[in-house]
Amino acid sequence: MLNKEQNELVTRTDAGTPMGELFRRYWLPALLSEELPAPDCAPVRVQLLGERLIAIRDTQGRLGVMDEFCAHRGVSLWFGRNEENGLRCPYHGWKFDVNGQCVDVPSEPEGSRLCDKVKLKSYPLIERGGVVWIYMGPPEHQPPAPEWEFATVPTEQSFMSKRLQECNWLQALEGGIDSSHVSFLHRGGLSRDPLFKGAKGNDYNMQDLRPQFEVAEAEGGLLIGVSRKAEAGKLYWRITPWIMPMFTMVPPRGDHPVHGHFWVPIDDESCWAWSFDYHPTRALSASERQAMQEGHGIHCKYVPGTYIPLANKSNDYLMDREKQRSGELYSGIEGIAVQDSSLQESMGPIQNRTREHLTGTDRGIVQARRRLMAAATALAERGTPPPGTEPRVQKVRSVAIVLPEGQPFHEAAKDALRAEPNKPHVSV
Repeated sequence: MLNKEQNELVTRTDAGTPMGELFRRYWLPALLSEELPAPDCAPVRVQLLGERLIAIRDTQGRLGVMDEFCAHRGVSLWFGRNEENGLRCPYHGWKFDVNGQCVDVPSEPEGSRLCDKVKLKSYPLIERGGVVWIYMGPPEHQPPAPEWEFATVPTEQSFMSKRLQECNWLQALEGGIDSSHVSFLHRGGLSRDPLFKGAKGNDYNMQDLRPQFEVAEAEGGLLIGVSRKAEAGKLYWRITPWIMPMFTMVPPRGDHPVHGHFWVPIDDESCWAWSFDYHPTRALSASERQAMQEGHGIHCKYVPGTYIPLANKSNDYLMDREKQRSGELYSGIEGIAVQDSSLQESMGPIQNRTREHLTGTDRGIVQARRRLMAAATALAERGTPPPGTEPRVQKVRSVAIVLPEGQPFHEAAKDALRAEPNKPHVSV
């Protein structure tokens, strides 16, 4: 368990907090490209790490993000007009370009230099893999563009979604690196979900309910290995990479696509759960893409016109007690993503980790917390650059593999854990 001070350290991400400053050293998913579909489209609100921002795509197609509130009298620029290479406040007509620079104050006399003195806070954006990424840290420490495999394969091989999660980012992340719950919470879904069913690994998951956890250090994060009994003398390993601070990959099943998550704080009591699927060697089939769009696998159905899950806290996640009693749905809740979020949100907005009773299956969570606290403290106290920003550590895959007993999982699966173009993923 953590003490109160440690729990505060790892969960608070506003500007000026150690963990908030750590997050600001990474490229973070900010928006789906579909949210800014065309030049001069409507501006979009962006709230990340406790900051309220507004994003636009201007007349030339350039991306920009700036403080949400006009420098004149604080009107939200979400009401603004995106026109002629800038966002104009509808209150008094002040206009700002994609860098937040004021370029027009209609009420000023000719020759006024007021515009030169007014600039909204803004951050760099880049677009890659159907995602608009933001860097919110010091310009001199801006890392190279992200090179996660899902974002670099051809467009037809990848799919990305996001959903609102009403809890602190860390309890969502910790669910993503906890493989032991799969045999219970997601029981039934493995055999029915079109993006999971048919894999031999599903049988191993359900036959052995006492998984053994081992954790190996990796550059930029951890490799969390979970073994279950397979055939005589062999173990079924599911290996989950965690790259600091918020990236996880779910071990694949059969020839189904590889998938994973980013858990990005909106504020201390909510986060965006980003979910990607991709196949490293082929295009996603029409049926796979349709299943993802319909909320199967690690994705979810939405409240129309939003990125809020249709099954959410306000409607008790559409819990069906009869299906729970009958065993049709072990949790009584439909869908892998909502099964996870329902329980993570049930912990409260910020989980009180001083009351936990951890076991051996929590080794990955314990070590991830230690690395997060150490990195945030080192950055705050000594300016030590955080790990995981380098593109080479992003070239990683999750793995599902059967190995002889006694082999160190991270050494035996070393080649399979490395992402390379057109290289098949290793799965069972």
